[in-house]
Amino acid sequence: MGVHKLEPKDHLKPQNLEGISNEQIEPHFEAHYKGYVAKYNEIQEKLADQNFADRSKANQNYSEYRELKVEETFNYMGVVLHELYFGMLTPGGKGEPSEALKKKIEEDIGGLDACTNELKAAAMAFRGWAILGLDIFSGRLVVNGLDAHNVYNLTGLIPLIVIDTYEHAYYVDYKNKRPPYIDAFFKNINWDVVNERFEKAMKAYEALKDFIK
Repeated sequence: MGVHKLEPKDHLKPQNLEGISNEQIEPHFEAHYKGYVAKYNEIQEKLADQNFADRSKANQNYSEYRELKVEETFNYMGVVLHELYFGMLTPGGKGEPSEALKKKIEEDIGGLDACTNELKAAAMAFRGWAILGLDIFSGRLVVNGLDAHNVYNLTGLIPLIVIDTYEHAYYVDYKNKRPPYIDAFFKNINWDVVNERFEKAMKAYEALKDFIK
């Protein structure tokens, strides 16, 4: 079995954000994000070794194979979610929601203000992530929250906006005060990126909307 490896995307590292300092971004990007990349790659090496993770000893209570597969989801989603997070941040924000996205938000969530309030509530309620995404099966925009990278993920949800709510995302700047960090996040959204994600997500939905017969 071939070994799948990831490479960190250094070009996604944001700098000079409004209300989120470079000193905050540095450990978040270099230690946390790149740490998930490294651990995912280490897990892939071990999964490729049939002698290390003996499939014949797989067990739901405990086995090396089970532990590797559980941590594979944690680290892989840690990579993906952080890339989506960093990739949509730009100093002071950029652009605005497209007309198509604003119309969809109005239809599914009740408007941009309502969507912002839902996202902020999710960002306060969940320990890991708050996400605005498109449900690939229903075609609806949904606000979702995760308590960890791999806990409460909705199958088929394509993330458009992701807010990292782990303390490592804001502790340098705000200690344990999450609300000012959430406010700062919204000041740095690159809506051009979000609009592009929405367009691609809608195309994916159109291609897959009859996936479940």
